[in-house]
Amino acid sequence: MTTLTVTAKGQVTLRKEFLDHIGVAPGEKVAVDLLPDGRAQIRAAKSAGRIDDFFGCLERSNARALTLDEIAELAAEGWAKDR
Repeated sequence: MTTLTVTAKGQVTLRKEFLDHIGVAPGEKVAVDLLPDGRAQIRAAKSAGRIDDFFGCLERSNARALTLDEIAELAAEGWAKDR
């Protein structure tokens, strides 16, 4: 178990190994759920998505190229799954 210190402003700094463990990088967000008995659960917050997550999602094994409408539909489905 790791013990963290609360500052005078009520802030806590999460250690790098903890952030690595939950998969949060600098600039990303964490979500905190307040649980019964004064407990809290901290996890990586779902983001709206990054463009890096989109790359490669349209790769297909067959030779037919996708139409713009098909690409738009796939993109919309991918973003909708994250919400």
